[in-house]
Amino acid sequence: MAAYDYQLLLKHLLEHGISWAPAQEIVFRDQIRYTYSDMYCRVLELASALQHQGVKVGSKVGVIEWDSHRYLEMYFGIPGIGAVLHTINPRLSLENLIYTMTHAEDEVLIFHEDFSPLVEQLRARLPFVRKFILITDRKEAPAIEVDGEYEEILAVASPLDELPDLDERSQATLSYTTGTTGKPKGVFFSHRQLVLHTLSGWGSLPPISNYGPMDKREVYMPLTPMYHVHAWGVPYWATLSGLKQVYPGKYEPEMLVRLIMDEKPTFSHCVPSILQMVINAADAKGLELENWRVVTGGARLTKGLALEARKLGIKVTGGYGLSESCPLLTIANLKPFMEEEWEEDRQLDWKVKTGFVMPLVKIRVVGPDGRDVTCDGIETGEIVVRSPWLTPGYYKDPERTEELWAGGWMHTGDVANVDEHGYIQIVDRIKDVIKSGGEWIVSLELENLLSLHDDVQEAAVIGVPDETWDERPLALIVLREQAKHRVTSATLREHLQKYVADGVIASWAVPDNYAFVGALPRTSVGKIDKNALRQKHGSP
Repeated sequence: MAAYDYQLLLKHLLEHGISWAPAQEIVFRDQIRYTYSDMYCRVLELASALQHQGVKVGSKVGVIEWDSHRYLEMYFGIPGIGAVLHTINPRLSLENLIYTMTHAEDEVLIFHEDFSPLVEQLRARLPFVRKFILITDRKEAPAIEVDGEYEEILAVASPLDELPDLDERSQATLSYTTGTTGKPKGVFFSHRQLVLHTLSGWGSLPPISNYGPMDKREVYMPLTPMYHVHAWGVPYWATLSGLKQVYPGKYEPEMLVRLIMDEKPTFSHCVPSILQMVINAADAKGLELENWRVVTGGARLTKGLALEARKLGIKVTGGYGLSESCPLLTIANLKPFMEEEWEEDRQLDWKVKTGFVMPLVKIRVVGPDGRDVTCDGIETGEIVVRSPWLTPGYYKDPERTEELWAGGWMHTGDVANVDEHGYIQIVDRIKDVIKSGGEWIVSLELENLLSLHDDVQEAAVIGVPDETWDERPLALIVLREQAKHRVTSATLREHLQKYVADGVIASWAVPDNYAFVGALPRTSVGKIDKNALRQKHGSP
């Protein structure tokens, strides 16, 4: 055939961004500032250096690094030569790290010096890794046994003229989910899937017209770790768009606030716990952050947290996705009539929802019988989904792949309802729903209502065994510092009774038991670890 068979490759996203904004800035903490043209040259040097290290098409390259300009280079440089970027979660347990890197068959490991003690523990138990490459932020590399240092191997590399053409269905990335039970599961995506995900995100994120449309002058700073599902894929979209990008490295409240004030990011995304951390740090300094828009996901955005953010001028919007879905599936953009006809408080109720589906995403919410639930915002079922960028399965795990894709729809394990406007609201994980006296109690709804109490900083609700009712809800409460001696269980029961009177929740859903804790345990990606809470608070 005479026509050129154009493949959807990550390199084309990069090339467009470089062409559009060659002089645009990329910033790393308060240490590095360079241009898109500089970044592109370094991607070509990285690609050449990895080939010199023996990396071939299909080779797995593991990375343990903070959010940085280097990680952005690896997002393009590793898949760009047909290798597979394995984004490693350093917060996994030692045994799970060994399992994931062995299961992936990583051949090369690139790691930041902060993780050197961890790598020394791993080194002897990684049968496939033959090259170790160090990353350091210091001028002189520390004395660690490695096969090269990142900056040094780039400095001596002869850059490729361009990244090679590949089959768009070539695997580009691999990462592992962080479930609370069983071994981590590998999810993987092709160039084609990542490009389609980027293009759909490009069409969905800019018109976050909840707060005015985004434009080409946005400044992007990720606050979702780059090891977690490609930082929700947004670095690819930001590069395609030629936006200024700010990478914070290790998440430290003081550094995050300094970057927000100095670099003035206008758009970020994170889990709610990271947003809470930044709010606390900014509030302590008396700062206002009125130009900052934040999309949250990974856990429910409570209205209480959204109201806290609004006091500082932060403009928040909910979104939803999974490791298995690349991850973006929905975003809580308001429809025009909502902005024109609804008051601000009602708008906020929809901004914190799970959201409306993105282009090219098909979502159903189905009951146990497999039928779609009524779109009344009440009836609940499991979210199942189809989209061109969902993982084809769990890596080298056919049994759990069959469970994931039962019936030709990807099963999320999330319980939700759908309102009359088509907006989805997750009400719980199937495993977290509390079954009390034959009725379901939704833990996320109770957490949302508890968050609206002025003295509650965070709340988690779990089910604990009960002889009479099978399970009853237990509320774990983190109070604000100034409120620790004035709030009691009775205070919170009285607070929830207001929502019983308003018909928001049933009287039997109000927890009888409350535990006041200093902090809530987190998973490796910042979500509240309810499995750990159930293990610790297994009885009231």
